[in-house]
Amino acid sequence: MRRILAAALLALSAAPLLAEPQARPVSWDFDGTTYAGAIVHDPAARGPLPGIVMVPNWMGVNESAIEKARAVAARGYVVLLADMYGEGLRPANAREASAAAGAVYADREHMRGRINAALDALRAEAPNAGVDTQRLGAIGFCFGGATVLELARSGTAIGGVVSFHGGLGTDLPAEAGVVATPMLVLNGADDPLVSADEIAGFQDEMTAAGADWQFVNFAGAVHCFAEADADSGDACQYHERSANRAYRMMDGFFAEVFAD
Repeated sequence: MRRILAAALLALSAAPLLAEPQARPVSWDFDGTTYAGAIVHDPAARGPLPGIVMVPNWMGVNESAIEKARAVAARGYVVLLADMYGEGLRPANAREASAAAGAVYADREHMRGRINAALDALRAEAPNAGVDTQRLGAIGFCFGGATVLELARSGTAIGGVVSFHGGLGTDLPAEAGVVATPMLVLNGADDPLVSADEIAGFQDEMTAAGADWQFVNFAGAVHCFAEADADSGDACQYHERSANRAYRMMDGFFAEVFAD
């Protein structure tokens, strides 16, 4: 299964790929809690390479998330797979994942602190993993997509963030002039979990804040469209055409913002 998933993810782009990246555990502390993620990169790659904090879907750090991080790293990045729940909290099913993600959503300030701590952990790993700290970004999937948007809302200045089918709403909207990070938001046009009102609210929020944002709807795609192993009913399905385009857009976006 691991090899099949990795092959499917790596096939998402026609871009030249590096050797299969390796994953090693890494941990960091924030507000009295230890978080346990992974650094994923090709040790033989000629660097330094751009660094990406990757926040997985609500299932958190697991084997599937590590395989997806390998696929992203193979595109020419060093990836820190971010733990947003804390060491030892690993949901085993959707019910547990909903509870874990809900607890994070309930305190947006602390959520922002957690993702900024993960970004600091990536910076700390730069000498060991060949990270170019002048080229940093963040991406996330579903819950992770919502998380990286909160990173941008927090005022942190990095190259850019990319949200794949993430939630767009917040109870702590961006303040005018605070958002310093460009955003690429990739959404399934048929996603039943993201309403037209939520989309309009996000766009109005970011326009009022003076943010640099792009929003892309993919026809025929629903939630989870960029995750090759997604198959959870009509609302959460992989959509190959949209995934291919989305990953190419991600690469193009980072190439642009990292060149500035």
